[in-house]
Amino acid sequence: MNPCIRLLLAEDDEYDAQLFRSAINMSSSEDAILVVQDGKDTLDYLYREGCFATMPLSQPAVVVLDLKMPRIDGFEVLERAKSDPVLRVIPFVVLTSSREPRDLIRAYELGANAYVVKAMDFTTYTESVRMLKRFWLEVNEAPLACSKSMSDEASAAKRE
Repeated sequence: MNPCIRLLLAEDDEYDAQLFRSAINMSSSEDAILVVQDGKDTLDYLYREGCFATMPLSQPAVVVLDLKMPRIDGFEVLERAKSDPVLRVIPFVVLTSSREPRDLIRAYELGANAYVVKAMDFTTYTESVRMLKRFWLEVNEAPLACSKSMSDEASAAKRE
């Protein structure tokens, strides 16, 4: 049986994705993480399309989203997901290297729930990611994480 994906990481840089995984140290099956490499795969996962069409029907407790990705960028993912009546309740945390005020403002305008700038120092980065995990997966009450009905509704809404 596949574990429930509790955290969806959208990160196109392989090194950054591995660093995130190491920092978050999610080892239990209850805290499964899925890494996708661009916005298209993020949306495909959320709507169970493409290579994710046969995945178990559940939604993550949180999506951690890079902004600058190929095919579909993080801004467009935010815009689509947060305009969807079913997906908009999923928390989206932007994790980016951009300190540009216009990126920060745009991300929040599109519905980001948090905006975290990647620290350049390994220790600081690791602590930031661990705090992110603690809050979004241990402290915060996810709206419908791992809910079959939420995924069914998202798929139906996408087809309409």
